[in-house]
Amino acid sequence: MHTFQRSTTKTATTPPSRADEAYEQLKRDIADFRLVPGDRFSEHEICNRLAVSRTPVRQALYRLQQEGLVEVMFRSGWRVLPFDFDKFDQLYDLRMVLETTAVQRLCQQDVATASTLLQALKERWLVSVNERSDDATTVAAWDEAFHETLVQAAGNPEMARVHHEVTERIRIIRRLDFLKQVRIDATYDEHAKILRAIIARKADRADLLLRSHIQASQVEVRKITLHQVFLARQTVAG
Repeated sequence: MHTFQRSTTKTATTPPSRADEAYEQLKRDIADFRLVPGDRFSEHEICNRLAVSRTPVRQALYRLQQEGLVEVMFRSGWRVLPFDFDKFDQLYDLRMVLETTAVQRLCQQDVATASTLLQALKERWLVSVNERSDDATTVAAWDEAFHETLVQAAGNPEMARVHHEVTERIRIIRRLDFLKQVRIDATYDEHAKILRAIIARKADRADLLLRSHIQASQVEVRKITLHQVFLARQTVAG
């Protein structure tokens, strides 16, 4: 007769592992150009800088490799890959398809069914100029949340899941769109117009506004990223 023992596994939320922490730090280093595209480094250097053993560092680097941010060099450590703008453009195209589809659905359905989500967006974006945030990091996070919430409100969990994955992959360049105050102001203005069109169920107008908004961001990001890489390289060289 077999005796079964009760599992002692805790159900509490598992804290981030050392590999997760190393991954997040290295991704921030790349996004902030502390690690510049083209830079080469060894696992040993990263271990010393992050005070982490080699196993979690290697796990973190493999995750970044899968995301196309770094590559392993045969017998010479790792290298930060240059930004692949063709891939980013493809991801922006996919983002455009997902978000415009979501907005069309929102305008066709009873907006009341998504009222809670839309109300939260209204409280954040339909505010006076004096109530706006001018913190780039904060607005970048709110911008992501705005677009993800629109897709979630459309009611298709699989669409929302794919959109979240796209958001994760373009974050490293998309956040650069908020380095200028004029772009922060434009984000508030454009989000407000998109929201009002959705609430009024004007599908064609909402679609046009959303497309213009995403395309403008894409153009600005490409320009700002090239400029930031140049400045970062100059700093490293100096």
